[in-house]
Amino acid sequence: MAKNSDYSAHNIQVLEGLEPVRKRPAMYIGSTDLKGVHHLVTEIIDNSVDEALAGFAKNVWVTLHADNSIEVSDDGRGIPVDIIPHYKKSALEIVMTKLHAGGKFDSKAYKVSGGLHGVGASVVNALSEWMWVQVRREGKVYRQEFKRGKPTTEIAVVKNPELKPYLSKVQNGTTSVFFPDREIFKEGTTIDFEIVKRSLRERAYLVAGLKFHLYDERSDDEVHFYFEGGIASLVEQLNKNKITLTKPIYIKKETDDLSIEIAVQYNDGFSETVESFVNVINTIEGGSHLTGFRMALTRSLNDYAKKIGAFKNGEETITGEDAREGLTAVVFVKMPGDKVQFEGQTKAKLGNANVQPFAQAVTKEGLDMFFEENPADAKRVIEKVALALKARLAAKAAKDLVLRKGALEGSTLPGKLADCQSREPQESELYIVEGDSAGGSAKQGRDRKFQAILPLGGKILNTERARLDKIIEFEELKDLIIALGMGIGDTLNDQKLRYHRIIIMCDADVDGQHITTLLLTFFYRHLPVIVQNGFLYIAMPPLYKIQTGKDIFYAYNDEEKDKHLLKLKTDGVKTIPSVQRYKGLGEMNPEQLWETTMNPTNRTLKQVGIPDVQKADEVFNMLMGDEVPPRKRFIQTHAKTANLDI
Repeated sequence: MAKNSDYSAHNIQVLEGLEPVRKRPAMYIGSTDLKGVHHLVTEIIDNSVDEALAGFAKNVWVTLHADNSIEVSDDGRGIPVDIIPHYKKSALEIVMTKLHAGGKFDSKAYKVSGGLHGVGASVVNALSEWMWVQVRREGKVYRQEFKRGKPTTEIAVVKNPELKPYLSKVQNGTTSVFFPDREIFKEGTTIDFEIVKRSLRERAYLVAGLKFHLYDERSDDEVHFYFEGGIASLVEQLNKNKITLTKPIYIKKETDDLSIEIAVQYNDGFSETVESFVNVINTIEGGSHLTGFRMALTRSLNDYAKKIGAFKNGEETITGEDAREGLTAVVFVKMPGDKVQFEGQTKAKLGNANVQPFAQAVTKEGLDMFFEENPADAKRVIEKVALALKARLAAKAAKDLVLRKGALEGSTLPGKLADCQSREPQESELYIVEGDSAGGSAKQGRDRKFQAILPLGGKILNTERARLDKIIEFEELKDLIIALGMGIGDTLNDQKLRYHRIIIMCDADVDGQHITTLLLTFFYRHLPVIVQNGFLYIAMPPLYKIQTGKDIFYAYNDEEKDKHLLKLKTDGVKTIPSVQRYKGLGEMNPEQLWETTMNPTNRTLKQVGIPDVQKADEVFNMLMGDEVPPRKRFIQTHAKTANLDI
């Protein structure tokens, strides 16, 4: 383990300044929307987490201030403050004002690091209206202030520092406070408590023994995380409310410069939940570590199935698709920060080629050992995977039997589809409409150049626990799959998607909301690429039509209705307004439906996304799955807040 004295100015290396960051911020943080703002918070938090990975920090405190500034503190070693002779400036100032400057290059200072190239602190500083850093080292408190990446004060010792109560007894560590630059982040700088909370909880699972404390001064909310079980506990959390087939299978191996932890647990569901990390960075696009894990998992299952004679004729082979059904897993790699090769600054995908064979070998060895030592658990997993294999073969047979060759790819469009004239997916949109009445109005009111209409004849199949053969036998879903043109399952090709705006348009009543939920379940579980690419939307039809003489106003919620009625009263309108509450889309004539819900210049659409995969999986499983108790608890908890239009 590195000593505190080993981490000083000579560990800091400098490569270039900060001007490129302000000129092209998206290159460093991914985007300049609210997602980019949250990325700044993550960068500073991960600097503190790196201190824990290095064996020093035990606590990380995060405070969201009332003025929307963000404060992050730790009890690590504290950023070095001694002078770098070549620059005649303190190490702190160099770290905060020079790109690619930091201790992350030097494996003596940080053997394991989540930060890439040590750019985190300086990038945050460059993209903040103001920032100050306070360092506690060797009994003294040092402080320096900055504005848009440039120092506005010299580093100085603070004689009577104002410290948070939780820092009063902390001898060493770093506190960073910053306000994201509104010139860069024009969409706003308000931090979402839930997003930060999720990020801290995730890191608490990965770094066993590290305590996280989150305070929100805007709402007086606070939360604390501390887990000793590591990623095995995370897998159990991911499988919350699901029937599991085994205890978590935990595998770990370390070499001089590479460490991997793997936790695997199967449930009786059909969906896959796999998360991967490198030095606490969530590699949401996977990479070499995940590829190696998947390859070994499939091979290990095949080897064990063959050994116990699971398949009578011996010809069946478990595929990766079969192995992923009901799989929950976490793959966590730790390695020196200077050796990590991420694809892109936002660290979404690991590129190190040497990690794949390492992950593959460790996974294979660990699973083989578990299956040998736990034959009853192994048998349940093999039975689950064998069932997935049979279902896959049955689905293939069903497709061949029910549909003509190529039908799922859209060569024969369903008769109920009123297609658009355009063949360019980027400009085409498909409205999935509840009921024939609304479908008829939509077909008449649409702009047929780019708007296609597919009416649904009522509620569709709940696909949360439906296999592919059952899905394509359901007429409404089969028509939808054919209309989309991209196939499904092993035939899926997202390049063949015929529309880049797929809009669910249902009534605003309980039945309409149920149909919307059923459709969201289908897309999330079986065509997730549509959601991931931002192609799925929900139409927002008006709830009220307010008519005063010949003047018509459409209100999309109660607040808009009340505000308009108050305005009419204030303006002294004597004609009594007529307020019509729409119960369904079918009550609108084609012109009204176009003007309020389908006209791109007037309409309101909600884009569907998945900001929290774990939470989304948990909600769909709870609302749409077979287990009744979790759903009952949810209903009892939220019954009083429900707004039912009965």
